Amino acid sequence: MTTLCLPGEATLGVIGGGQLGRMFVQAAQSLGFRTVVLDPDAASPAGCVAHEHICADYLDTAALDRLAGQCCAVTTEFENVPAQALERLALASVVAPAVAAVAICQDRAAEKAHFAASGVACAPYALITSAADVQAVGDALLPGILKSTRMGYDGKGQVRVRSRAELAAGWAALNSVPCVLEQMLPLKMELSVISARSAAGEIVQFPVQQNLHLDGILAVTQVPAPGVSAALQAEACASAARIAASMNYVGVLCVEFFVLQDDSLVVNEMAPRPHNSGHYTLDACDVSQFDLQVRAMAGLRLRQPRLHSPVVMLNLLGDLWFDVAGSLRTPPWDQVLALPGTHLHLYGKADARAGRKMGHLNITAASAPEAERLARCAAALLGLATEW
Repeated sequence: MTTLCLPGEATLGVIGGGQLGRMFVQAAQSLGFRTVVLDPDAASPAGCVAHEHICADYLDTAALDRLAGQCCAVTTEFENVPAQALERLALASVVAPAVAAVAICQDRAAEKAHFAASGVACAPYALITSAADVQAVGDALLPGILKSTRMGYDGKGQVRVRSRAELAAGWAALNSVPCVLEQMLPLKMELSVISARSAAGEIVQFPVQQNLHLDGILAVTQVPAPGVSAALQAEACASAARIAASMNYVGVLCVEFFVLQDDSLVVNEMAPRPHNSGHYTLDACDVSQFDLQVRAMAGLRLRQPRLHSPVVMLNLLGDLWFDVAGSLRTPPWDQVLALPGTHLHLYGKADARAGRKMGHLNITAASAPEAERLARCAAALLGLATEW
């Protein structure tokens, strides 16, 4: 089902009320769309800024019908939304991305099979669903990373294993759910590519992003990606485009890649939504990833984004709200914002917790070295690691 949703007339919906939904709502509202959020949390970040917040469970059929009945199109802000919810919404409204594409992204085994079908290399892996699979694993896959096929994100649902004994223990620690064991590869860096694709097959992409993860959570994104050749960036963009096209994808898709020590490229995983590594687009590009999410789902023409400023994005976790003694504090935003080119985005979450994504800071400048220098100054003020 495709349609054209016109700014100033139509209503757009999102299932999920986190920070990605919040930034989607703000982008949609800037174009004049009315917005509706479905989320069970009465204080959800997106629900607090939408025109209407339907506070209900994701599988509440009456709530889903109410959302679909109001909206020209509906999207999701997280990939683990129940498939039944998207199927219900699709009976009465455009859903982008479609259920089939989201289902691939919800399951690591299906995701890896899709990468192979798209002709994009990923790390060697084995599917683990039984004790026999553990014993049958080839020696070449160890040491490796064992990941649950479903519900894993930000380093959750995975464990590093060096031997068959550790593999068996790791699988038990993950409650013996279906998993994939990926060979641990010699990594040089991590990249991501954010694409937006329309129902007509039109695709546009942001510049390649270089990412640093700490404890499985994104910490720093730099654009332009330092030290990455034009050829490697082109390969990453072409691979991401193939992956999106082969799913007949509609919306914003993030594909993450590993660059190995020999400068070869392998795909890691994908997210069927805007991504933490693309938050820099809010301040460094002429259109953001959320603007393109709105355009794609509304059936509007996409526009090739332009990077107008080199940028560094710092992820802000709840740890920053606690001092060394564990007492709550307010981070020194006044000092951070006194630095030129700083753009603070807080997500409206009431409670800070260790590891919880509370916001991000974009630092733009006339040159990449200057953006990096200022980012290190901001990181030092906040007590973040400055070595990247």
